[in-house]
Amino acid sequence: MPRKILHLDLDAFFCSVEENNDPSLRGKPFAVGGRPDQRGVVASCSYAARMCGVHSAMAMAQAKRLCPELIIVSGRHGDYGNISRQVMNYLKTLTPLIEQVSIDEAFLDLSDLPESGENLAKSIQQYIQEHFSLPCSIGVSTNKLVAKIATDAGKAAKRSASPPRAIKVIPPGEEAKFLAPLPTKALWGIGPKTSSRLAELGIHTIGDIARWSDEERRKHIGKFGDELANRALGIDDSPIYTSHELKSVSNETTFAKDISDVQALYETLHWLSESVGRRLRKHNLSGNTVKLKLRWANFTTLTRQQTLTRPTHDDREIYAAVKDLFNQTWQKGKPVRLLGVGVMGFSKQPSQLSLWDTPNKKDSKLLSAVDNLREKYGKDTIMRGSDLKYKKTDEQDDENSDDS
Repeated sequence: MPRKILHLDLDAFFCSVEENNDPSLRGKPFAVGGRPDQRGVVASCSYAARMCGVHSAMAMAQAKRLCPELIIVSGRHGDYGNISRQVMNYLKTLTPLIEQVSIDEAFLDLSDLPESGENLAKSIQQYIQEHFSLPCSIGVSTNKLVAKIATDAGKAAKRSASPPRAIKVIPPGEEAKFLAPLPTKALWGIGPKTSSRLAELGIHTIGDIARWSDEERRKHIGKFGDELANRALGIDDSPIYTSHELKSVSNETTFAKDISDVQALYETLHWLSESVGRRLRKHNLSGNTVKLKLRWANFTTLTRQQTLTRPTHDDREIYAAVKDLFNQTWQKGKPVRLLGVGVMGFSKQPSQLSLWDTPNKKDSKLLSAVDNLREKYGKDTIMRGSDLKYKKTDEQDDENSDDS
């Protein structure tokens, strides 16, 4: 019996939440994100704004040029997380087989329910609209690959100044037929470079990939070609993953003005390291690889990483490693646009049985106590004497933080 997989995407989620908080925004071009005079970026934008060419990840200054009447909303990220959890909790009442892909996107396996995929999609869409006042689009198919592409295709077919609220159902056996006319970039695993390379070879659609001979395909794209051919035929047996292991913890900040002062750059690396360490401890994780991200004023971005002798979640050890990477990478006097600090290569913190506290165990207890005080009373409640010179303003704290 074919699987019944649904892919759900909350339409312009951040903007929908903002419209619920401020109904006067409905129908107007607006974007959630940072200020244009502070190098802000569009996190999400209304469909009215999209009709003007605005899209997410665009520089807010450029968005303003495209749409002078654009309204900028700073965003309520706490609200977004709370409402997302409410929606996902509702979906979990339908099936335990739910894979949350992002704050506004999830796959569901509803194969055990007797209703048709289309009726289930309509029921879910109606419930989310009535109970959360949120529009959503849903793709239905026998697998995750085609369900996701169905959602995208359904939304693209309803391009207007209003949320699409699309439902696109691909019946069993029609996966390859549905995919065939779509551009190659619609397929998982094909980015802009691969798409351009395929176009040079005369491969423009997913159907072209499916019709490509095994010999020619392997000649040009190697072993990856076999997997790509299966995807082009709509074959995907990947399961619904009900949990995701955290792969890395990182924080980054984009400066309002390019910075070339080395002490200011050190201070930024210090508080980024402190934030990453705090979040590692919150998840009871330690990592053995520290990563630096550095972006020059011309947008060239460099990443460097260092493997430690043992896993850590200590701010000081993270900072020492990332400072060393910075000193090896930075060109004296050259302005920096962005800095980021990350830790990966995780292991769960083992709990040692001992009659006495070792120095490392004492440090962990102290860090945990400091974290608890800061969480309860604020980040500046307590700090080491050596950290006073690194004290920063609230406006800088945890900007653009991201667990990936």
